[in-house]
Amino acid sequence: MENELILHKLNRIEKYIFGLKDVLNVEELADYTGFKKSYIYKLVHSNSIPFSKPNGKVLFFERKKIDEFLLQNANKSKDEISNEAVEFSFKK
Repeated sequence: MENELILHKLNRIEKYIFGLKDVLNVEELADYTGFKKSYIYKLVHSNSIPFSKPNGKVLFFERKKIDEFLLQNANKSKDEISNEAVEFSFKK
């Protein structure tokens, strides 16, 4: 039981450290996003995700660009839409 708790805490620390890094490799990106490595390679192959490939071999990902990629096509909540409607009606 104690070993499980220690492993759980280590995993949390490792994920926190990945969040601090500016540049991630494929394994770190998989841990950061929860995507499988095969899906990341598929996204890279289709140029759907921003990546760098210095010297044509190893893939690297800028965390800020990945965050933007993950948050694209955001949907507004009902409250946000109704607030915008109220603001729009007051302007007219």
